[in-house]
Amino acid sequence: MPSEEEFNSFKKKIASYIGLNLFNYKNAQMERRIVSLMNRNNIFKLDEYYMLLISEKEKLEEFTNMLTINVTEFFRNNDKFDELEQKFIPELLQKHGSIKIWSAGCSCGAEIYSIAMILDRLNVLDKCTLIASDFDQNILNRAKKGYYSRFELGTIRPEYKKYFKPLDDGGEKFQVDDKLTSKVKFERRDLLNGTFEKNFNLILCRNVVIYFTEEAKDKLYADFYNSLTTGGILFIGSTERIHNYREIGYNLTSSFFYQK
Repeated sequence: MPSEEEFNSFKKKIASYIGLNLFNYKNAQMERRIVSLMNRNNIFKLDEYYMLLISEKEKLEEFTNMLTINVTEFFRNNDKFDELEQKFIPELLQKHGSIKIWSAGCSCGAEIYSIAMILDRLNVLDKCTLIASDFDQNILNRAKKGYYSRFELGTIRPEYKKYFKPLDDGGEKFQVDDKLTSKVKFERRDLLNGTFEKNFNLILCRNVVIYFTEEAKDKLYADFYNSLTTGGILFIGSTERIHNYREIGYNLTSSFFYQK
């Protein structure tokens, strides 16, 4: 196992090379993942592993994929998406006329397309701006295409199946309707570095921060607060809590929904 000094040196090199700040990740989980990748490549020194990353593009992609979480699903926690459809989105539309939505850490795009389906059912899709971001360029490329397997659509309610067209005769592969893919702007962003756009009415960041340090989480939730309009909503995952939400300025309006 590399020493703490060796890991710190490696983190600095990675931050300089690709802009990914590994100091914002919990050490134990992050270091286990790196060692696992080193073992997979039969490398036992961090300096040698770094040289591999900068010399082989596919190994760098493997590295970033391992450190970012690419697990999501359509309408995860269905009852909360019902709450969005029946309460929060109509309230935001009534107040603003049009709304700006950001799925932060969007992974394969299931979350932002879930929102797009809701907006289309409400006949307001054209009134809304949808942005989805992730650090992993490979997963963003997949999200833009909107390709999903039958397994990934397993939890979709019948009323939403019309938004997916089959890509094969066996019914194993599907693509999201162009009406939805054309409305979403996908961007590569690092949630732990840089500044965010302003004036979002709804931000979704669900099941993304599990490996972040508490300090990184606090900063991220404060940054989201500053990116929301007054009355805007932050929607987080079912296993997550913002313990200092009052200090940041949020109101907890319902489980997993924090309002500015």
